Amino acid sequence: MIKTCVIVGASHAGVNCAFALRNYGWSGKIILLDAAPHLPYAKPPLSKTFLTDQCEPTEIKNKSAYAQQDIDLRLGSRVLEIDSDNHTVSLEDAGVIFFDFLVLAPGANAVIPPIEGVHSSHVYYLRTLSDALKIKKATINNEKDKFLIIGAGYVGLEIAASLRKLQKSVVIVEREERILSRVTSEITSSYFYDLHTKNGVEIFCDKEVIRISKNAKQSSVLCADGTVFHADSIIVGVGAIPQTHLAEQAGLDIDKGILIDQNCRTSNSKIFAIGDCTRFKHPLYKNFIRIESIQNAVDQAKIAANNIAGNVVDYDSLPWFWSDQYEVKLQMAGLPVDYDNLIMRKKSDEEVSIWYLKNDQIIAVDAINNPRAYMLGMKLIKSKSQVEPKKIKDIETPLSPTSFLKEV
Repeated sequence: MIKTCVIVGASHAGVNCAFALRNYGWSGKIILLDAAPHLPYAKPPLSKTFLTDQCEPTEIKNKSAYAQQDIDLRLGSRVLEIDSDNHTVSLEDAGVIFFDFLVLAPGANAVIPPIEGVHSSHVYYLRTLSDALKIKKATINNEKDKFLIIGAGYVGLEIAASLRKLQKSVVIVEREERILSRVTSEITSSYFYDLHTKNGVEIFCDKEVIRISKNAKQSSVLCADGTVFHADSIIVGVGAIPQTHLAEQAGLDIDKGILIDQNCRTSNSKIFAIGDCTRFKHPLYKNFIRIESIQNAVDQAKIAANNIAGNVVDYDSLPWFWSDQYEVKLQMAGLPVDYDNLIMRKKSDEEVSIWYLKNDQIIAVDAINNPRAYMLGMKLIKSKSQVEPKKIKDIETPLSPTSFLKEV
């Protein structure tokens, strides 16, 4: 009998899983469902070039590619229920689809903080193409518009950089004591704080927003310490929360995300989960994490596809990320967690790398306009080699696979 694999969510993870299934020998049916009406698109440009340039969203695959690979892409198809016992998914239009295997790739939603007035029409988020179009429309209403961004994570900073390229006035308010506090070190935070202030962004930390209100002309943002900010448009970027409602309804194990094993399999052997919605024990860092990145989505898509096609493959990918702000490219390899030594290697103000070590092994690197440091960091993290910290700091030491190694 012809088997069927149903994929819920035409995200980067979902789309790549569908095509990977064909590459790895799956000859059965592939049904890719998504509630959105438009072709699947890439999300990273939404906070960058899509806001600043006159361009269309970047499609992950062109329309003809799905037909060529015999992938049944059903747009505008919202899944209401999963019956894990009978292996069916029920759609909003009353349709029911049987599956032999199911892949959940619903992604994550923007966090909506408990702020009074946060649901007002003049408050924007950035998670989807629809969100980006609303922000883009707001940028062309008035050349002198002032934007206020709540949250100084990578997405908030990327939006700020894009708005400054459009000559907009930008203010960022952050609840924590420094920007990027949950994702990187003080050194990297300081670098990007200086970068944004030099480019005209006003940044205020230790500011917890408690109310948003609007009069005929502007919006007002009230902070817990009594500080008030005024702006024409407000953008909230305080994180993302995994979409787990279908997994919960299907009886899968959930803990701050859909729990998966090294094969991307959930607590139900016929159901896999991939991408931003998942939480798993990383083989290198030995703790449970949830990674929001295109790289992780694509890696997990390939792992799930391999295992569904009958090829037993375990997840062993090294996390990596990137962020473009102004003319600066930040490339991050590994996770800066539980380190005991932090080293900055600075060739110039424009070319910097920050190295995170534990027991004289590199566990992560932040490379700023420095692709060689990024690539070397990837190799050294994977090799788990012992390194000499003083060699990393010495700018005269060449960036090569052996130059940082500890002498035996």
